[in-house]
Amino acid sequence: MQQGDFVECLKGIGEKTAKTFAKLGIFTVRDLLHHYPRDYELFSPPVPIAALKEGNLAAIEAGITAYAEVKRVGERVVVSCNVRDASGWIHLTWFNQSYLKNVLKRGIHYIFRGRVVRRGNTLVMDQPKLYKKEEYKRLLCVLQPIYSLTAGLTNHTLQKAIDQALCMVEFPEDYLPKRMVRENRLIARKAALREIHFPKAKDTMLEARRRIVFDEFFVFAVRMRQLKENRRQEKNHFHFCQTNGCEAFLENLPYQLTSGQEKAIEEIRRDMAGEYVMNRLIQGDVGSGKTILAEYALLLAATNGAQGCIMAPTEVLARQHYEVMKRAFAPLGVRVLLLVGSMTAKQKKDAYAQIAAHEADVIVGTHALIQEKVSYHKLALVVTDEQHRFGVRQRDSLAGKGEDVHVLVMSATPIPRTLAIVLYGDLDVSVIKELPAERLPIKNCVVDTSYRPTAFHFIAKQVAQGRQAYVICPMVQESEEIEAENVLDYTERLQKELPENIVVRALHGKMKAAEKNDRMERFASGEIQVLVSTTVIEVGVNVPNASVMMIEDAERFGLAQLHQLRGRVGRGAHQSYCIFVNGSQDEKSRERLEIMKNSNDGFYIAGEDLKLRGPGDVFGVRQSGELQFELADIYRDAEILAAADTAVGSLSLEEYEQICAKIEKFF
Repeated sequence: MQQGDFVECLKGIGEKTAKTFAKLGIFTVRDLLHHYPRDYELFSPPVPIAALKEGNLAAIEAGITAYAEVKRVGERVVVSCNVRDASGWIHLTWFNQSYLKNVLKRGIHYIFRGRVVRRGNTLVMDQPKLYKKEEYKRLLCVLQPIYSLTAGLTNHTLQKAIDQALCMVEFPEDYLPKRMVRENRLIARKAALREIHFPKAKDTMLEARRRIVFDEFFVFAVRMRQLKENRRQEKNHFHFCQTNGCEAFLENLPYQLTSGQEKAIEEIRRDMAGEYVMNRLIQGDVGSGKTILAEYALLLAATNGAQGCIMAPTEVLARQHYEVMKRAFAPLGVRVLLLVGSMTAKQKKDAYAQIAAHEADVIVGTHALIQEKVSYHKLALVVTDEQHRFGVRQRDSLAGKGEDVHVLVMSATPIPRTLAIVLYGDLDVSVIKELPAERLPIKNCVVDTSYRPTAFHFIAKQVAQGRQAYVICPMVQESEEIEAENVLDYTERLQKELPENIVVRALHGKMKAAEKNDRMERFASGEIQVLVSTTVIEVGVNVPNASVMMIEDAERFGLAQLHQLRGRVGRGAHQSYCIFVNGSQDEKSRERLEIMKNSNDGFYIAGEDLKLRGPGDVFGVRQSGELQFELADIYRDAEILAAADTAVGSLSLEEYEQICAKIEKFF
């Protein structure tokens, strides 16, 4: 059996089951083996009830003190009972499991395992699982993989299929030289795959993870080297020079450029006039003024008789870029055109015709820019905004619309420079650290949930002064399993808490694209004063009037993501504020949020995030990273990333060519 074979070749997987696997993106045996556990459960010995702490997942051995109570709350059936051990008692609750009424008998002892949460002033255990003593004893100190699943697929079914695949797949000889395996303390790839899915212990699972993460980074570094070598050979056919239009644009800016912006503009100018095409990353903290650099580069191309385009990750952001550039470039005779997916067929057809006829000099859009129907007349420059939202292939697809085009990549992801040089190995890196002089530093505070009434009053006061506010919740709607604020309920609550004249609206990823765009545009125009949202606004429009960012359950977000969210405010002339609401009593959560409170420097925060998460802190699901590796995390696994990049750099030309040939077969 080969890794490329379809999962139907496995025993017990017919057409119906294969369709269920497909919902998870599992089509081949390779997909199955690379569907790694999203987390692991470690079953620890039961603890006394008196030792339970909020937020912990724990087990207790206790007796039921009274018959279970069953009641209906809305559409949900809630089963609850009290249990006791020698140290004290605790209240247990289950949702929509009415059968438990016949199981939870007074006087019977079980081991209950669940998450401890606070309701009011009382600790309760939500949705605990029940185990008999002997059953739990067998699970003690054993790692239990937890997979992302879909309806009709269980952990057991998935593990059974993976076990079968591991027994039958023929793995080729390791693609890495033996010295490299030895130097980097790597176990065999097949052994790593078995151990990641069926770990004997935490230590062996970590060894397996190290090998798989190394492979992901190594293959990535090889491909970056290939891209860089190919691009070194791309001659610059355009040789753009500074024009009167570019000079006028810079002279008429209503503010003074920072030294970082001036240096980046000089690098762009030099690249676009040089011997080879530009491939440059502009990495700047949120609010550092990267967009002006994109505008300059696009103007440089347009005023030299060529076309340039900029691809944004969202339609809302694309429309904002379009409006800004149209106003700025019109006096210079440069024509700007918008191309986004929500346009009508006729509008798109007209846009395609204008692009092909070079009746548009600068084209602003989303993924619509790389559709087959788009044909550029003289495309010389491609700019991608928020690079971490686009893969290398998408970037190359856009660049492929012209011949040897210049590429400028913009990113607000505060990756430490040492990591950025590896991750963007095919690009030259410019870093902008200073914020424009007119920007006031954001004032931060970390508070607990009791501060909410004060925060609501503060938001109302800011709105009365003409400002706007964001409120971020980690979830769209209420969940039975997770105790966290959600957008839908919070929006209703906030509308009641705030004065009637304040318009509060919700925004989340489950909305249709047109509805999201409309909601965001109405907020940008000031029609909506308070926007309650999920992290969908992390890459959003520029709303200089927004002065308050309130983040509920802030401990649930990564520091880099919190910094991105905070970057939605502080973009105008008014003083801005960020309120981090800590919904946990955990000391580590408080320590992390104090970093956000004490610094607005994204690069410093990224470095601290790296220290806190640490290369060894891998006992759980990786956070959704800026670059989409299957298992690796660029922050947590920074040490392995550096080792893989060094390993690629140490290859002889012969080894490098052999590895390139083997990689496709091996994976």
